[in-house]
Amino acid sequence: MELTHTRLLVNDTEACRRFYAETLGLGDPVVEVEGIYYEFVAGPGRLGLYKRELMQDVAGVTQSARSGDQAVLTFQVADVDAAYAEIKARGAAFVTEPHNQDAWVLRVAHLRDPEGNLIELNASLSS
Repeated sequence: MELTHTRLLVNDTEACRRFYAETLGLGDPVVEVEGIYYEFVAGPGRLGLYKRELMQDVAGVTQSARSGDQAVLTFQVADVDAAYAEIKARGAAFVTEPHNQDAWVLRVAHLRDPEGNLIELNASLSS
């Protein structure tokens, strides 16, 4: 079994497309079904954005009664501080500034996409 990509179920596909393409800097989607589905190459994996309401028809997905974050999208970068400055300059609001997580041996910063999904930028402290 091989994990090919992560698909986020979102309400506003256009806002999320702009965020991941422009603000986060992933560039143009490699798969594009306007207003429904966008897929980006993100290193060896892919990130898909799919219209949440359409997943109901495919797999019976409904809104969950759970609250709080259920997942984190993690992107490895060469330099967390440089990536933070670049992405912040594009208009992203971060929930944490770059800081060391010594127990993880990582430098990290966190932000959210337009749907509130938590994103972590990280780089190894051991390099």
